[in-house]
Amino acid sequence: MSSYSHGVSDTPLLGDTIGADLDRAVANWPDREALVDVPSGRRWTYAQFAADVDELAYALLASGVAKGDRVGIWAVNCPEWVLVQYATARIGAIMVNINPAYRTHEVEYVLKQAGISLLFASLSHKTSDYRAMVDEVRGKCPQLRQTVYIGDPSWDALLDRATPAPYPELSCDDPINIQYTSGTTGFPKGATLSHHNILNNGYFVGEMIAYTEQDRICIPVPFYHCFGMVMGNLAATSHGACMVIPAPSFDPRATLEAVQQEHCTSLYGVPTMFIAELNLPDFATFDLSSLRTGIMAGSPCPVEVMKRVVAEMHMAEVSICYGMTETSPVSLQTRRDDDLEHRTGTVGRVLPHIEVKVVDPATGVTQPRGTAGELCTRGYSVMLGYWNEPEKTAEAIDAGRWMHTGDLAVMREDGYVEIVGRIKDMIIRGGENIYPREIEEFLYAHPKIADVQVVGVPHERYGEEVLACVIARDPADPPTLEEVRAFCEGRLAHYKVPSRLQVLESFPMTVSGKVRKVELRETYAAD
Repeated sequence: MSSYSHGVSDTPLLGDTIGADLDRAVANWPDREALVDVPSGRRWTYAQFAADVDELAYALLASGVAKGDRVGIWAVNCPEWVLVQYATARIGAIMVNINPAYRTHEVEYVLKQAGISLLFASLSHKTSDYRAMVDEVRGKCPQLRQTVYIGDPSWDALLDRATPAPYPELSCDDPINIQYTSGTTGFPKGATLSHHNILNNGYFVGEMIAYTEQDRICIPVPFYHCFGMVMGNLAATSHGACMVIPAPSFDPRATLEAVQQEHCTSLYGVPTMFIAELNLPDFATFDLSSLRTGIMAGSPCPVEVMKRVVAEMHMAEVSICYGMTETSPVSLQTRRDDDLEHRTGTVGRVLPHIEVKVVDPATGVTQPRGTAGELCTRGYSVMLGYWNEPEKTAEAIDAGRWMHTGDLAVMREDGYVEIVGRIKDMIIRGGENIYPREIEEFLYAHPKIADVQVVGVPHERYGEEVLACVIARDPADPPTLEEVRAFCEGRLAHYKVPSRLQVLESFPMTVSGKVRKVELRETYAAD
């Protein structure tokens, strides 16, 4: 039997835009809660949420934002993020998600590459002063006409412009969202997603865990990822469920307090988040009995953690998801009644209306079941392409419209898939995908570094950590870890900054002259 599987389904794909789907939810459940922000205590019913979405959409139109224009959002989790998501979808503007951990080096690139004309931003969060960083790069980004800060008079000034006007005609195949995914060859690439891509993915992920209007979803994962805005927000609104924001960024205590206070039925997170919650000294004092389900994704879940999540967090129907930004994101998911082994040993089976196959990376031929190869996926979920990068799009999506994931996988006889390795050298640190090439290209500019190779090495808490192996320009004056970290400070997102440094005289090489990263990983894994 070949490693090919197709998600046959009697439930049809949604042919709507995100705005039309929201209208359906409002018509069905106008008085049910749509959105709760626990930190501020603000609440919206579906009718109130839609009214505020429309007000913001009208304000954007009055500000000159047209269908197809790029509107950036560089913010932590807050209700305004969600309003921007649905308001831009209403008018056919393309929302560009910017990671709140980005620094000037990265945000300048995204503003230019996407051609962002209006930017929404948080004022500040932790050590980030977003206004100062925008001021620093604005002069280099001529297309940026306006910046609106959340929680600032500029937000109210924008809303004051709202004047009801007809919405543009939209197709569900229009691009609606750009999400930057770090490239293996330097700067991130903008995965461009349509209404059809993300609305259906959110809907079917929610179907797999039986969402209804009775569900209340605690979303501590970031909205700038598909995990938050698709599997969280769009899964909620396509089922009339409620989105619950526990905190601006992940806080284990705030998460469990939100579940308890809001009687959440579903909780999301990467395994490290669940571990942090379970490890709270007073974990046992929280009443989590309202929980039924949830989603764990981002990296494999340890068996003992899964056992505790099911038993102590009452999440008997918790689901594991596998995907990538380029596929909107989910391709494979475990089902509500799957056993412990399937939830920890696999990443599930194919979702409805999607195809997956495992191929020989060299020949492209589909492998027999039980044989490792590259995982490929095809269907409604595959992105439109990388924004303004047709060559990179062609490298990822072949002539048959198969998306090549770069992950090594094995499809079992029962159709469930195990991820066994990575063709690329991606590092996954606490659920964040890190591509060494981007960090390497950045560190090449360090005055003391002649050459650099970045690899992931095991880390007890984060799964992996970033190790920079460098060759010094002057062997008598090598760089220190403190110097390298200081060089990155404020210019690279914190999770990309190397936590370890190894100064070498030379790198291990293959016969053909390529650096043997696998040897570097193995040599320093045990240190």
